[in-house]
This record gives sequence, structure tokens and C-alpha cells, in this order.
Amino acid sequence: MKGLGTALITPFTEEGNIDFQALSTLIEHQLAGGTDYLVVLGTTSEVPTLTHKEQDEIIAFVVKQVAGRMPLVLGIGGNSTAAVVERINELKDTLVAHFAAILSVTPYYNRPQQEGLYLHFCAVAEASPVPVILYNVPKRTGVNLLPETTRRIYDAHPEKIMGIKEACNSVEQFTETVNIAHGDFAVISGDDDLAYEMMKAGGDGLISVASNAWPKEMQQIVSQQDTFTQSKMGHRIHLLFVEGNPSGIKTVLSEMGIIKNVLRLPMVPCTANTQMVIRRALAQG
Repeated sequence: MKGLGTALITPFTEEGNIDFQALSTLIEHQLAGGTDYLVVLGTTSEVPTLTHKEQDEIIAFVVKQVAGRMPLVLGIGGNSTAAVVERINELKDTLVAHFAAILSVTPYYNRPQQEGLYLHFCAVAEASPVPVILYNVPKRTGVNLLPETTRRIYDAHPEKIMGIKEACNSVEQFTETVNIAHGDFAVISGDDDLAYEMMKAGGDGLISVASNAWPKEMQQIVSQQDTFTQSKMGHRIHLLFVEGNPSGIKTVLSEMGIIKNVLRLPMVPCTANTQMVIRRALAQG
């Protein structure tokens, strides 16, 4: 999985139901913008607020809408190893038929030691019928998957571990992971604001929040290492995360007329002041 992947948001109607019409528009926006692959039901999708039935409906809809026009990655993660393995088993047939890989986030809140992370991802790799992309995002999970542990997981299951989405927000750690990978597995950035630096450090691509709105621009940064576009997009990307994700990106997509600005609790829309700042930034082009 190289190039630009978009971590799809989940659009909701004003009544709080999944807005499949808006989801269709968003998918076509990605295809037209040159996104290389889609990440379905990643953490940006507000997946903890979605029932398994809703998740299954989103999976079926995205598979039908994309119709083989780009690869798909499915987010399956959690802080109970047994529950993650059970969910993988439930979706085995769907994964084999329609998905290139799964993206599995480090267990959150319970903050396991490195040995616990190793054993957790070994269990995920053994259960998954498709390749696995590890996902390290310490600022959200409270635990940091260290480069040497990532290498150890790969060495235990080289046939299953495709790569890691590294959202450590540290160019130093990202570079260490690239070096320790030795080209055996992909090292994918998960930090929009550091995308250019991560590509220069040897990254294999970016799984982006910002590309929900700006796939063409984010593709330029990833594929061309375009410093001008990175500089131009810097303020916009910063605004996406001022009041949390996906509140910022949903404000932008709402201003673009693609979705309604609706989130599920405990997430709420950005404040009126932040929405005004975002509106001004978009108007400036």
C-alpha cells in the first residue's frame, strides 16, 4: 500500500443516521482526486460510535460504490485482543473477497507493555486472512509501539505484516522505523502536517485525514514531495485538528457542500469561532 490513502469519515444525516448519499459523493471525490486507496472504518470514521450492523452496512456500501476501482483497507482494532480476533473471524469472507489489508490500531487506554503489543499483533496476524498494517498513534491511544517491537512483529509474521501506519508525530521515530524496516515492510505516515518530512525520510506514503477534502493536493505532497503545496496546505491542515478529529475535517467537508456537519457524541462540531476561521481559510483558496 504505497501512495495516498484516505481515512474515510462517516457522514451522518441531521437525524444522526448514516448518510449514504453523502458517502457516495465523498467516494467519487476521492476517485476523481487521485487517491490511491481508501481506509474504511478507521478511527477517523467515528467507528466506536457505530454498531456492528452499521459497520457492516458501510462495508457493503463502499465495496459496491468503489466496484474495484481502487484498493480498500478495513480498520479492525480495539483494546481487547479476543474481540479483535473475533471480529476478524466474522469478516473473513468479506476480507478475502474485497480488501487488500486490514489496518489495526494499537490497543488504547489499557496501555500494554511492548510484550503485550507484540503478542496482540501476533494474534491479529494469525487470525487475519489478508495482510495487516499496524497502526501506531500514541497521542490518541496512550501507548507507543516502538520501532524494535514493530520489527519483532514483522519477523514473527513476515507473510502477514504489510507495514505500519506511523502517526508518532516524530520525524526521528519515523526515520528509525524506516531504517529498522530495511525495506521489508512499508512505513506509512499518519501525520498530515509532517507528510513532506516523512516522505523525505523514506516513507512509503500517507494515510490522510486531510485528503477527505483535498485529495489532489495531498497526492502532490506524497507523490511529488511538493514543498510548495505542503506550505500552502499547512495552515489548513493545522485547522483540522484544533478542536479534534474528525470535527475539523467535517467542518471543511460541510463548507464544501459534501456532507452535513453532524457528529455522534461524545464528538461535537467545531465551535462557531473555529468554523469561521476555517471558512475564511477556504475562501482564501
